[in-house]
Amino acid sequence: MPDSDTKLLAALLQGRSDTSLELAGRLLGTFGGLRPLLQADTARLLAQPGVGRVLAGRIHAVPELGRRYFEASLTRGDAIRSPADTETYLQARLQHLGHELFCCLYLDNRHRVLSFVELFRGTIDGTSVYPREVVKEALAVNAAAVILAHNHPSGVAEPSQADERITRRLRSALELVDIRLLDHLIIGAGRATSMASRGLI
Repeated sequence: MPDSDTKLLAALLQGRSDTSLELAGRLLGTFGGLRPLLQADTARLLAQPGVGRVLAGRIHAVPELGRRYFEASLTRGDAIRSPADTETYLQARLQHLGHELFCCLYLDNRHRVLSFVELFRGTIDGTSVYPREVVKEALAVNAAAVILAHNHPSGVAEPSQADERITRRLRSALELVDIRLLDHLIIGAGRATSMASRGLI
C-alpha cells in the first residue's frame, strides 16, 4: 500500500489514480525521498519518464507555496508567541537553500516583528558576517531585540566554533547600542538548533 508521501505526490500529479501512484512512487524512489525530489532542478525532473514541463512546474511550486505559507505566519507587527513559531518560520525560509544565508529577525520591545532581513549570502560552507551591518539595520528599524539565523546547507544543525565566535561578536556589538540578542538559530535538514538553549548566548 502506498505511503502518505506517495499519495500526496500522486494527488499533485493529477493523472489517473493508478498511473499517478506509480509515477509518484518511481520519482520518490529515484530521487531518494520527498525533499530531494522537491529540490531537484528542472533538467533532472524533465529527464524522468512521464514528467513534462507542467508536472515539473507543479513539483517546484510545492516548496515555494510552503515557504509563503510559513512566511505569512510571521509578518510585521506579529508578536513572537513561542520559540517553536520562530523555528518553523525560519526553517521554511532557509532549510531548502544550497548556499549559506545569514538573516536577522528584528523585534520591538514587545517582541513584535519589525522586519526580517537577509543580510549575508555565502557559499556551501560559509559566509562572511559584518556586525556593523547587523547593528546598522537594527538602528534603522528601531529594534529592541534581534534573533539571528543562518542555515547549514550540509543539513547538520550543530553550531560550529565560527558560529559561536560571530555570535559573541554580534552580541557585544548590539549591547553597545542597548539591543538584546535573544537567540541565534542554526537551521539544518528538518531541525533547528537554538544557541540560547545551549547556553551559548
